[in-house]
Amino acid sequence: MVSRTFNKYGEQLVKDKKVSLTEIDNAVRNVLRAKFRLGLFEHPFADAAREKQVVFSPENVAFARTAASNSLVLLKNENGTLPISRSTKKIAVIGALANDKRNMIGNWTGDGRPEDAVTLLEGVQAKMGGSGTVTYARGCEIRCEDANGFDEAVRLARDSDFVILAVGEDVDMSGEASSRSDIGLPGKQLDLVKAIHSAGKPYAVVLMNGRPLTINWAAENSPAILETWFAGTQAGNGIADVLFGDVNPSGKLPVTFPRSVGQIPIYYNALPTGRPFEQENKYTSKYLDLPNPPLYPFGFGLSYTTFRLSNLHLGSNSIPATGELHISVDVENTGGREGTEVVQVYVHDLVASMSRPLKELKGFERITLKPGEKRSVQIEIRGQELGFYDAMDHYVVEPGKFDLMVGTSSDAGLHASFSIVGK
Repeated sequence: MVSRTFNKYGEQLVKDKKVSLTEIDNAVRNVLRAKFRLGLFEHPFADAAREKQVVFSPENVAFARTAASNSLVLLKNENGTLPISRSTKKIAVIGALANDKRNMIGNWTGDGRPEDAVTLLEGVQAKMGGSGTVTYARGCEIRCEDANGFDEAVRLARDSDFVILAVGEDVDMSGEASSRSDIGLPGKQLDLVKAIHSAGKPYAVVLMNGRPLTINWAAENSPAILETWFAGTQAGNGIADVLFGDVNPSGKLPVTFPRSVGQIPIYYNALPTGRPFEQENKYTSKYLDLPNPPLYPFGFGLSYTTFRLSNLHLGSNSIPATGELHISVDVENTGGREGTEVVQVYVHDLVASMSRPLKELKGFERITLKPGEKRSVQIEIRGQELGFYDAMDHYVVEPGKFDLMVGTSSDAGLHASFSIVGK
């Protein structure tokens, strides 16, 4: 990538006959071939005029805003805390991350410029316009090593109708060479959450982070939690769109949130253990000091409406290895507003020549429904997608029975079974 190994040592390696000129030529040919196919010999330079036209064009800015809002994951929403009511007149925005442009665009941003980013505070201010007031307090720095700003933050919270509390990691805590031994909220940030909670006003925790966090206290006590990651240049507007209900959240977790670092590694497609978990049996795979399940499972994400899945139907009870399994399930919007759900299909190969995961995601479908609307979702799984590489590194699809699970996360609630016949 950015190594200077061959610039510095290539000539000597050839002289020492550790690398041949043929190897060098072949490597160069690969680079030249890629450049030729990209048309870089005919047009070697970037089109500056096109760059000015395209980068941050209104269409692309709008797309970035939509991409940001669609990537957010609603983790908790107790008693309809979100979306924020349009009648709300006084909003307090708390947290250093809420007004930090660099932390909107995240790590590994290439030519991304922090000055092009919209912060959460700016997004909320734009959303409120002249219909109310927005106050702001940092509370503490992002790494929150002291609580000197807590009193001001609590004062603003008590003087507001609603509080938006931004907590999480800064960009330098995520990405390459950024491991953490404790993946809770950094420093005294949890104390800040508790202080705002004690103010007694409705509030939403807005998480900004590049990894799953152990947020047990907030999960148990905070009324609403919105996971926003590092949402890009339009982060502030995209988050505000969700907080105020202009966009109904539909994002799903692409990772598992543990309760403790002691659960790590934790992931939905783990292999079965020799002693499957049984609550009443001491000598099974479980923890003595916390529940076995994760805090939030892979594929999880709430909406401002509710959905019900029913009537799972398989087109056949068995398919050949070269065939297709047709799956249908009814999805109903049982809430009061339009929303989008992601129907997810998981399988478990019950018996195989090698140990297979407890479940594997094999298909999903996004569906948008109006309140009270009910439609059937069709998903197909090819037999070839149910194979694996055996001990000899050959891809095989073995005959046998499979469990099939359908739901709105990896904690899928509908079950069926089918078989693969023939190799």
